[in-house]
Amino acid sequence: MHSQKLLLAALLASGLAARTNAQNITQQQQPFTGTVGKTLAESKEVWTNPVKAPAGAPNVVWVLLDDVGFGATSTFGGVIRTPTFDSLANNGLRYTNFHTAAICAPTRAALLTGRNQHSVHEGGFSHTWSSFGFPGWDGRIPSDKGTIAEILREAGYNTFAVGKYGLTPDQDASDAGPFDRWPSGKGFDHFFGFLGSQTDQYKPDLVEDNAHVTPDGRHLNDQITDKAISFIDRQKKAAPDKPFFLYYAPGATHAPHQVAREWSDQYKGQFDGGWDEFREKVFAQQKKQGIIPANVILPERNPNIRAWASLSADEKKLYARFMEVYAGYLTYTDHEVGRIVNHLKKINQLDNTLILVVIGDNGASKEGALGGVITRSSAAAIAAPLSEAEQVKNNLAQIELIGTPEGTNANYPLGWAQAANTPFKYWKQDAHSEGGTRNPLIAFYPKGITDKGSIRTQYGHVIDLLPTTLEIAGIKAPEVIRGIKQDTIQGTSLAYSLHDARAASRHKTQYYYIFGSRSIYHDGWKAAFAYKPTSAATGNLVSAISVANPDNNDWQLYNLNEDFNERIDLAKKNPKKLEELKALFEEQAKKYNIYPYITWDDVLKRRLPQPTQQQQPAAGK
Repeated sequence: MHSQKLLLAALLASGLAARTNAQNITQQQQPFTGTVGKTLAESKEVWTNPVKAPAGAPNVVWVLLDDVGFGATSTFGGVIRTPTFDSLANNGLRYTNFHTAAICAPTRAALLTGRNQHSVHEGGFSHTWSSFGFPGWDGRIPSDKGTIAEILREAGYNTFAVGKYGLTPDQDASDAGPFDRWPSGKGFDHFFGFLGSQTDQYKPDLVEDNAHVTPDGRHLNDQITDKAISFIDRQKKAAPDKPFFLYYAPGATHAPHQVAREWSDQYKGQFDGGWDEFREKVFAQQKKQGIIPANVILPERNPNIRAWASLSADEKKLYARFMEVYAGYLTYTDHEVGRIVNHLKKINQLDNTLILVVIGDNGASKEGALGGVITRSSAAAIAAPLSEAEQVKNNLAQIELIGTPEGTNANYPLGWAQAANTPFKYWKQDAHSEGGTRNPLIAFYPKGITDKGSIRTQYGHVIDLLPTTLEIAGIKAPEVIRGIKQDTIQGTSLAYSLHDARAASRHKTQYYYIFGSRSIYHDGWKAAFAYKPTSAATGNLVSAISVANPDNNDWQLYNLNEDFNERIDLAKKNPKKLEELKALFEEQAKKYNIYPYITWDDVLKRRLPQPTQQQQPAAGK
């Protein structure tokens, strides 16, 4: 009798477990279609069918780097070695006409949702100092703008994210939550990384899933790569045939530039020739590789960037060391991505994995200012910035800290940022310039790409990668996620270009706007306006030196079909086309929630009220 009771208990336990699993196997429970009678005999059971990804659906890996620059990597003509990216591109495709939003959070929000930055409320950041209580600006992605992770999880994938997230409102970022705008609330089964825009690579503000955790002292790149591999292995052990989505977004190469000397010393002395020589070398190599057209001309140095030959010996010594560290940091990051790729090959998953690598979430960073920075500035120093000469003197005294854990805000000078952006003008934040918005894209998919090593020139934007991924995976964008009707995806799939290098671009129109700087692209033409801050509070803002003519700042017009890197302003020659594009920008502004036009002046002078925890989110949430 005792054994029968044990058997009955075991059967009941296993049955309950099986039924519990069955009931929770999908995020969206289907309406019950059976019959409920007074007794089981009078009733008819119906179970929700398990959600499975389409047969043969690939694993998906998105890699998003930070603050790199178009001309930095060897993959796109640069002199900084990136063998992993070289290999992926040589066995996949290089896209040379791909774009980001010009700064990190807007790019990441647009990428993850397949929708324009202001449409998903990320016109600026999710930080209190740079978000505003309007639908395009509050920094809170609405639930009707589902992410790629939410879509793929509903379609039978496991979903993981490691590294930088950057989209959680500051007010929500404590261990008390709420967690609906943490990665776990936006579709990721597991997350390991940091929620903000910047973190120390050795002492990161580290989060795992829904709680802060203590870092182990190793470089963050090493930690996130180990964690990504563990997520994949754990999933494949439990469900070998189930595909996964991995969003790998290291903090590199955003400040602080921190990396072990074994990496930075590989470049010892290699930048002693300076940024002018660097630009010439990269420019020539880009032509040789076919990255840029043969008729492109290298622009003059950006305003306020001095010729390398005019620098003092101390300046050259200091600035060269900044670039050695940056280069080592980038090569090390490439190595860590290589660990993921090699592991997928080892476990026989690489051939059925789609890898999309966006080399930078914007152009190379202007935040190092003219003389570079090493440690974080005090409030007094921010209020009264040092002159370039004073900056150099201070930095020389701390030159050994560059790249170390003590270099808590290390970032190279502006001259190197322009060099990393070769062949373009200007920098990160500059939504009016290709130097702010154009980033390399690599597409790797052994099962789906036959034209290996080729170049694609079709116009693309980060909002295009979500529909591209869904098309390749054979997944339809859902109309509803967890009971919430979904807004239209705004990106255009690039899948059409995988097999046709000559296919016409399908993404015809795209706006850009970052705190006053703006542009509009339409079918090869581009109108651009460089914002010039006006208030005393922004007198030292580096945005000011992204204006070609500060005394007469106005809209510019470029024909990118003939003028690859925006050298020839056609505004006076073709005013009709300029007015057409300006009108189109206004249409886009109304359609996608860009209004009001919030600028750097507004951010720094706080003309608009800051949100508080008590304030309600903007309409449309």
